[in-house]
Amino acid sequence: MAVAFVGFGYGAASDNDYSGGDSHSARAQALIEKHFPEQQGDTLTLAIKAEKGIDDPAARQKIEKVLADLDASPITGPVISPYEDEHLVTADRRIARTTIPLTDKDVDKTEVKPLVDTVKDASADGVTLGLGGDKAEKAETPAQGSAEGVGLLTAAVILFIAFGSLVAMGLPLVTGLMAVLGGIALMKLVGHVVPSPDFTVLVCSLIGLGVGIDYALFILTRYRDSLRDGDEPESATVRAITTAGHAVLFAGTTVVIALLGLIAMGQKMMTGVAIGASVTVLVTMVAAVTLLPAFLGFIGHKIDSLRLPRRTSRGHAADGVPTRERRTPAERWAGVVQRKPLVAAVLAGAILLALAAPALSMRLGLPDASVQPHDRSSYTSYEILSEGFGPGYGAPLIFATAVDSTGADLRAVGVAVRQTEGIAYATQPRISKDGQAAIFMAFPTTGRQDEATADLVHKLRDDVLPEAAGGEAVYIGGPNAGAIDFAEDTGSRLPLMITVVIALSLVLLVVLVRSVTIALQAAVMNLLSIGAAYGVLVAVVQWGWLGSVLGFPTEMPVTTWVPMMMFPLLFGLSMDYEVFLISRIREEYERTGDTRTAVTRGLARTAKVITAAAAIMIAIFTTALLGPDVSVKQIGLGMAVAVLVDATIIRMILVPAVMELCGKANWWMPGRRAPKATSAALAEVGQGARV
Repeated sequence: MAVAFVGFGYGAASDNDYSGGDSHSARAQALIEKHFPEQQGDTLTLAIKAEKGIDDPAARQKIEKVLADLDASPITGPVISPYEDEHLVTADRRIARTTIPLTDKDVDKTEVKPLVDTVKDASADGVTLGLGGDKAEKAETPAQGSAEGVGLLTAAVILFIAFGSLVAMGLPLVTGLMAVLGGIALMKLVGHVVPSPDFTVLVCSLIGLGVGIDYALFILTRYRDSLRDGDEPESATVRAITTAGHAVLFAGTTVVIALLGLIAMGQKMMTGVAIGASVTVLVTMVAAVTLLPAFLGFIGHKIDSLRLPRRTSRGHAADGVPTRERRTPAERWAGVVQRKPLVAAVLAGAILLALAAPALSMRLGLPDASVQPHDRSSYTSYEILSEGFGPGYGAPLIFATAVDSTGADLRAVGVAVRQTEGIAYATQPRISKDGQAAIFMAFPTTGRQDEATADLVHKLRDDVLPEAAGGEAVYIGGPNAGAIDFAEDTGSRLPLMITVVIALSLVLLVVLVRSVTIALQAAVMNLLSIGAAYGVLVAVVQWGWLGSVLGFPTEMPVTTWVPMMMFPLLFGLSMDYEVFLISRIREEYERTGDTRTAVTRGLARTAKVITAAAAIMIAIFTTALLGPDVSVKQIGLGMAVAVLVDATIIRMILVPAVMELCGKANWWMPGRRAPKATSAALAEVGQGARV
């Protein structure tokens, strides 16, 4: 609680800057920041549409009233009326615009919200107004609301069904919530050293709740098993921590290492996300092996209090192994798969590849006003400006160059840019006050989310500028070009991050299961499940399949940071399930020496707890679809699909099929076979997933 108090009271502010590096847009931004400081402040854009024209007396009275209210705000600078500048009005006088400077770049969204409300309330009687800009978008984006509450309620229902006890249900929830609270608070404190963007809190909440509840679930399951075996609460707690607790520490470490793989992207924003999410997972992992045992010390035998009446299972032997007379559904299903392993593997692989196929056409981008819900003022502003000034008005390109001692003439560049197909309009160049740099702006004919806009930027950089600039270094910057560079930089670095995450995870898994074959199987299967999640994400978000049903206002590119955030997270979480399943299979193999029996019993022992854990993850991730942020919706959808695929197609079909096909080769390890002591220790870890 002390960490929470300090973190939420004195934590660092978020930093959403995705620029930096040595990209074209980064160089342009550096010139603008150095030589045009007057352009660094945030602005809002007021868009006006009057059916009878802005000169209609009733319309003019309403418009001037809004302009006066905006100008009188303590957070705005001077507002230029469109009645004073004809360039701010369309030729038919039906649509107008004006830019509203903000006096402080750190103005809070709560201060901007009254301005948004003023503009929205004034829209009536044939006059439509919209307030756009980054600050306006954030101001009218509602809080996540009850989404997390819905996820927690669903998780509670799943835990109650799994445990049949209100007390046992409550412990993982309380542990997970307290861990997430401490993790986010610590993340905010770490933000003073490594800043992170504002969406990090939402991402950490989703991840922290998912893994926090799951880790507590694994340990609590082992504790209850020990009590049923006759152990006293103290010894049952020790046994749970030394078995399931070890597995939790290993699984959590895998997730943390996978998340830190984001640092390989070399991007300031994603480094902040990686550190913040890793800190949250680390806190949930520590809470599972410290806070939860403390709770168990108070509860003792009362863990099964307030039970749900249910029949006692009869088909199990004293050691917990299902008898031949009454096999569990998981055992029977494993037998079905093992009878036709090749067919099962081929069918499962075909399904996963079909789901992954749309990912080949994935486009990356950053959301803007055009993809916001249509009841937002920022979307209204975008719609009005697109109609009056073209869809490219919200996607300006800023051309910047340094002026050396011989001077630099951007007029020729401006002419060449204006003559380029896809450019609607370009301003005249202007020199900075210090005479050291020059800039001008150009507006494309297409919007920021259109693929044609990115193609235009490449054409200008690769063909138009080198020929027109005459050897001068002219850079294209601005938010539009910056988003394009960010997406392309992400795409180029993604293979490196994937390689780093896979390599580190493989090393850890080989150490645990003492098998190169199984580690490679896990890596391939994880890649298949992540590929399937990417494919579904593209189909829903980019192609629009069921998009409106799932809460996406329109078709849009996948948010740039979503796929690179999803990969390490999903790889780490998939390894969690791999640890609990394979370690149990390994234990049975050491006991029986038969792979088929080991796989069958391993699935039977872990099916219930893994299914419950996956159901909780899916419930928490899908609640992101109830929130307002389209990017968080995307990562929630992708994560839920991946966990669903992993817990069904991967664990229930591919794992038993592939292990049946590989036989004794499953346990291949270069060099001498592990000594019995190592195998016994591994078996103890595997018992942490026993139900």
